[in-house]
Formats: sequence, structure tokens, C-alpha cells
Amino acid sequence: MGFKINHIAVVVPDVQHALTFWRDALGLELQRVEHNEREGVDIAFLPIGSEGEIELIAPTTPDSGVAKYLSKTGGGLHHLCLEVDDIAAALEGLKAKGVELINAEPRTRDDGIQYAFIHPRATGGVLLELYQLA
Repeated sequence: MGFKINHIAVVVPDVQHALTFWRDALGLELQRVEHNEREGVDIAFLPIGSEGEIELIAPTTPDSGVAKYLSKTGGGLHHLCLEVDDIAAALEGLKAKGVELINAEPRTRDDGIQYAFIHPRATGGVLLELYQLA
């Protein structure tokens, strides 16, 4: 099974404020900003190179997982996302090896991308997301 980095997610208190560094000072191009109601976040997508991107994630509700993370840490690196060809097979393989998963089954975004998270206890402290593109 092949993997490649899809994105690196950074939690910020406010997407527009964070863009003053990532877009304006660093010079990354802002591809788009989207609101994800299910996860309670706004996300800014900033491509890096030919593959991958930085995602700036800000909570929009006080009870979202990202809001809880922000209140504990003050923001920063949230997760690393690896792209896979077959997320169901990847999750089954991880389950068979006793890996602790946050999502035993993939979730599906509105654009058809399937995703699931692996618990940081299983990875040595890094929240890992798996993505299967639509």
C-alpha cells in the first residue's frame, strides 16, 4: 500500500488572522476557505509544491474537537494526513494489527473524500488522518 502526504493541519484561533502570516508574509497562495459544519471548523487550504497543502483549521463552535484542542494547546500542529488508495483496506489492516483507531469506519465529506483518524497513542503522539480521494 502506497502513502503520500496529502496535508499538514495547523489549528489556529482565526483563519483570517492566520492568513496574515501563511499567505501575506510567507507568500503561499490561498486556494480556498470552506466551512465544515459537521466538524465545526473553517478551513483555509494553501497548496505547497505540486503535492500537498497546509490546512489552517479554526473552530466555529465551542464544543468541537478543534475548539477543545485549541483551548488545551493554544494552537499549532494538529495532524498529518496521508493519502491512501483504499481507505477501507488500510483501516482493516490497522485493526487486524491492533492499532487504536478514532474512526473504525471512514467518514465521507461532501466532496466524496473519505477520511479516518488514527489515535495518537498508536502513532507515538501524532494524530494521523488517512484520506482516500473521490
